[in-house]
Amino acid sequence: MPTYILLLHESAQPTEGLGPEEIQAVIERYKAWSENVGRAGRLVGGEKLADGEGRVMEAGQGGRPAVTDGPYAESKEVVAGYFLVRAASYEDAVELARDCPHLDFGRIEIRRIEPT
Repeated sequence: MPTYILLLHESAQPTEGLGPEEIQAVIERYKAWSENVGRAGRLVGGEKLADGEGRVMEAGQGGRPAVTDGPYAESKEVVAGYFLVRAASYEDAVELARDCPHLDFGRIEIRRIEPT
């Protein structure tokens, strides 16, 4: 069965204005969703990415890549994390992601992992 990546895109501060209890409730929703998908043997892995840090590389002059800090919190949208799932097709992957709590905070980009 093919593996798909669910790239979790969100606005830079999706939980801004939420209190600690509300943030914990959001975390519990993600945990419950991933455990449910995992019990079905479809979850390969996934992680939340660290907020407000990273590096961006682009082709630079002289054959050396230009490296800058980023993405910045001021960015309109960032990749906040990912899940790897097993699905029979794109349609199947969409069904798996349909009740992912991330849809309350942003969008999910679904891409099939090319077998090597």
